[in-house]
Amino acid sequence: MMMKIARRLGPLLPFLGFLFFSLVFLTSSRLALAWLNWDRVGESQTLLTVLALGLRMDTILLAMVLVLPVTVTLLLPGSIIDSRVYRAAISLFLSVWGMLFALMEFATPVYADFFDSRPGRIFFEYLSYPREIGLMLVNGFLIESVLVIAGTLFILVVVYLGLAKLQQLQGRWSYPARLIAFPVVLVLLVLAGRSTLGHRPINASSVAFSNDQLLNELALSSTYTLLNAIYGLKNEGDPAGLYPQMSQAEVLQRARTSTFIDTSKFNHPDFPTLHEIGSASPEKLKNMVILLEESMGARFIGKLGGLPLSPELDSLADEGIWFTNLYATGIRSARGIEAVVTGFPPSASRSVLKLGLAQQDFYTVAQTLKKKGYRSYFIYGGESHFDNMRGFLLNNGFDVVIDEKDYEQWKYKGSWGVSDEDVFDKAHGIFQGEQQPFFALVFSSSFHSPYEFPDGRIQLYDEEMFTKFNAVKYADYAIGYFFRKAKQSNYWSDTIFLVVADHDERPRGSSLVPVASYHIPGLIIGAGIEPMIYSKVTSQIDLMPTLLNLSGINANVPYIGQDIFQRPDDYPGRALMQFGNNHAYMLGEQVVIHTPGKEALQFVYRDKRLEPARLDARLTRDALAMALLPGLLYKNRWYRLPPG
Repeated sequence: MMMKIARRLGPLLPFLGFLFFSLVFLTSSRLALAWLNWDRVGESQTLLTVLALGLRMDTILLAMVLVLPVTVTLLLPGSIIDSRVYRAAISLFLSVWGMLFALMEFATPVYADFFDSRPGRIFFEYLSYPREIGLMLVNGFLIESVLVIAGTLFILVVVYLGLAKLQQLQGRWSYPARLIAFPVVLVLLVLAGRSTLGHRPINASSVAFSNDQLLNELALSSTYTLLNAIYGLKNEGDPAGLYPQMSQAEVLQRARTSTFIDTSKFNHPDFPTLHEIGSASPEKLKNMVILLEESMGARFIGKLGGLPLSPELDSLADEGIWFTNLYATGIRSARGIEAVVTGFPPSASRSVLKLGLAQQDFYTVAQTLKKKGYRSYFIYGGESHFDNMRGFLLNNGFDVVIDEKDYEQWKYKGSWGVSDEDVFDKAHGIFQGEQQPFFALVFSSSFHSPYEFPDGRIQLYDEEMFTKFNAVKYADYAIGYFFRKAKQSNYWSDTIFLVVADHDERPRGSSLVPVASYHIPGLIIGAGIEPMIYSKVTSQIDLMPTLLNLSGINANVPYIGQDIFQRPDDYPGRALMQFGNNHAYMLGEQVVIHTPGKEALQFVYRDKRLEPARLDARLTRDALAMALLPGLLYKNRWYRLPPG
């Protein structure tokens, strides 16, 4: 009986078999991922919702995969579709898709544990750096990588052999029969791909049902999220289509108002955020040094209520301006560099370090300082091509880039380059010998999986050496190591230092934007800096305006971050955070989140949790303006200094 049914399905049999196998596999993977995150799923009703929505989204994906080969199979002459070459081509096509499904699903548990989401843009961006990622996988995730590869190859073999068997069983349809079936099958595939008779087809935002971003993504497959992220590149630089509309004039007006700068200082007709800062240059220019600490989130900092892993930074915090409520703009290093060096607000696009229109004449503080006679350095221990750091910085005002190849000797070298001590030694030597004012971005990397660092420096927190807790403790040790040398140097009295994390180690939490995972340490320190604890909400994009104020620089700049010393006394502070396509605007404890295709939601951030709150119209408009502003500035090339 089954054989007769199989033969009657004719040339559609392999495609239907692939469809059935894929749905079973993707559903099983979704069940496994739900089980691994049961503390987030919580109840059977939620699981049923995830499975039902997942089946719908998997059907959409599979319909799009199958529409081309099914169409070709129904329209080509029988002499071609019955040939060995054609059948092998169909088997290869479907097997490659099966392999992709398997690879993405098997890789998802480890990826989701790190990034709290299914694989998306970050996943395929990492593929651009095979050396760094290869070393990280070998040294930190070897067993997991072997299991992923083995599982993927197993599924590939199963799919290929299964398709070969189905092709042997399939019956033949006459050409007229295939032509009659073609429009019916095509309509079914198109309807399945759209999953609705409405004006717009179903997409990822259509099935979002929770304030927990990971739960929403459980209803998708990892192949879908990856392809959706690649498709989203068409909106690079201008993600306006993701959020509600607002006039250009209102976006700019709200952005300028948010800076607390007199509107008369926005004085350039062609660059709407360009404004004047300072009134007169100081008699002696201050050097500026930013120590950008890899992944050093607040949860690792004792003085911020985290684990006792930062005795050096905790001690230094008493000597400068210590930010207790500072928030990163994103979850990647490129986003952190973007925030502290350019002051550019975060968006759903990639960081400007990688966007085409930002590769020349895009504003960085180095351009402002160059006009004042500064020499600007980027000092790193790894390969500076990663995340296009080298190209972006050199093209936009930096004079010198130091990376792994520039170290003739080192104390320790790991997967991500030389140790933090080596980086700080290099920086210290450069600063000691510099004869003109200098600006430096010094980027650490020892606190990066697989967490390698030199032995004998710290009392281990974990018994096993190469763990993240030990690595962050070493990163803290290196900060103290640098400042002990700096305080005895010839540049100490003329330099302002900023110590800040680029982002937390990984996002955590069951919310559309895991705000607690954006909390990072920040410290401005140096001779003449009056110690204080600054507890108002602050964004990474506010740090450079504040540093320029402290240095006394007089210049025209395009940033829209806030100088903390110009904020009104009763102002609670604000921060901007981007988590995938979700944008959060935080004013004090109020948080407005915009997600693609949905109405804005407002929450109260209390005890590291987001509690639903009534939507405030004015706050929502301010939040929307800041979500739309980056695309507007980038697309129109407004975020730069005027020529000349």
